[in-house]
Amino acid sequence: MELRQLEYLVTVVDDGGFTRAAQRLHVAQPGVSAQVRRLEAELGQELLDRGGRRVRPTAAGEAILPYARVALDAVRGVRQAVDELSGLLRGRVAVGTVTSYGELPVPQLLAEFHAAHPQVEITLSDDASDRLLADVRDGRLDLAVAATAGPVPAGVATLVLIDTELAAAVARGHPLARRRSLTIAALAAHDLVCLPRGAGVRAALDAAAGGAAHVAYEAADPRVVADLAEQGLGVAILPRGLAEARPGLHAIALTRPAPRARLVLAWRAAGPVSPAARALAALARERLG
Repeated sequence: MELRQLEYLVTVVDDGGFTRAAQRLHVAQPGVSAQVRRLEAELGQELLDRGGRRVRPTAAGEAILPYARVALDAVRGVRQAVDELSGLLRGRVAVGTVTSYGELPVPQLLAEFHAAHPQVEITLSDDASDRLLADVRDGRLDLAVAATAGPVPAGVATLVLIDTELAAAVARGHPLARRRSLTIAALAAHDLVCLPRGAGVRAALDAAAGGAAHVAYEAADPRVVADLAEQGLGVAILPRGLAEARPGLHAIALTRPAPRARLVLAWRAAGPVSPAARALAALARERLG
């Protein structure tokens, strides 16, 4: 049994398939499959159910996964201890962000960290906020900029970067274009344009509307949401600053209740954390906070 085999098994389970696992591990997909097969042959049990669209662990796989994770964490701990003693930052840090993070200087932050620690590999990806926070909790990401309208997962620490009201936004020729305010209940009569489920803005809307709002169009980028509303396709739900900044849109305050969304910096508060990840989180709190 090799640590590499355990790493491949855990990554396949976490990513739900061999192809995504191979991409994350930067190895060929047949190599990942072969190593997992060798582990299964050594243990005499199938560890993965490959029959569905998403690869899932079998009962035997579920039984050994906690031990595999502990073994991999122990190896990371050994490397971390050596790096701390030598004072050298190296390895890899994974950062995630929502598609649009406003005026926050995320690229400048990563450039500054890279200049100070050139031996640390930095990866950057974007995703929905709920998945970003789950990836921070599970250790797949070291740091994330995510939007949230409620509590974050246990084991995740956050720093609020932006706390903003949400607003409705309509094209200048829309029937609501003369309104200054609109209740959440009144939104039920209109087609809405919003971010998809998993985004902080959408979570705030759903919580305020209790599921009564009808989202006719979804887009992953708030700027595209604004574009769709500007073309008269519906009432956009956006951070108030973005709604007011678009010349082609009329912003309307939302009331009863007035939903809010927060943009937060999130990092792992429990479990193994590498020296590089700790250094990046500290720099991010200083620069972005």
